Amino acid sequence: MEGVLVRKIKKICVFCGANSGKDVAFVNAAFHLGKVLGKRKIDLVYGGGKLGLMGCVSTAVAQHERQVLGIIPSAFTINNLVGETCGKEIKVATMQERLVMMMELSDAFIALPGGFGTLEELFQMISWAQLSIHNKPIGVLNINGFFNGLLSFVDHAVKQEFITPRARKILISATTADELVDKLQAFRFESDPALSKLKWSPSSSQKEKLDLTLRL
Repeated sequence: MEGVLVRKIKKICVFCGANSGKDVAFVNAAFHLGKVLGKRKIDLVYGGGKLGLMGCVSTAVAQHERQVLGIIPSAFTINNLVGETCGKEIKVATMQERLVMMMELSDAFIALPGGFGTLEELFQMISWAQLSIHNKPIGVLNINGFFNGLLSFVDHAVKQEFITPRARKILISATTADELVDKLQAFRFESDPALSKLKWSPSSSQKEKLDLTLRL
């Protein structure tokens, strides 16, 4: 990445399935992503628990002696529904509070294969970036073409003029973990001149941000 100004990324939030998926390549890629984060001295923020790909990536990061923080709605902890979080855990009341806290405590976001929850988290972060609520890089790890259809749809929405070319640049993709992290580090946010003027009120969890950061 010679000649490219590299963004400092200390914590990456990973969105992914609570299932392992049909293809063993998804599991292998999740473990490998955790290994890459560990080797690059990047800590993990994720949705908590140990199910599916979420468990794979968090276990791998912990094995490489990096910090793991699971942010989990209290409802999921009843009867040990999602298993024990690999690392520290913060319980929140709602799914929205969880996502806001993930945004505030992370420097970048990666989506691995997953279902509706993963897609909701991914597009919420993209939408918030488009609205200049944050300016952090967002990428998908496109394992065995899992996200090909989604990326094609986004490009189709650009052609139909529902997504601007500027906004399309928010979503990064790569087929390997190392390439994706490199792209996240090289990302330069290009805000919409009109949307960047919007004034957003601090979230209710903003007051807790400093204390949470110090505990990580």
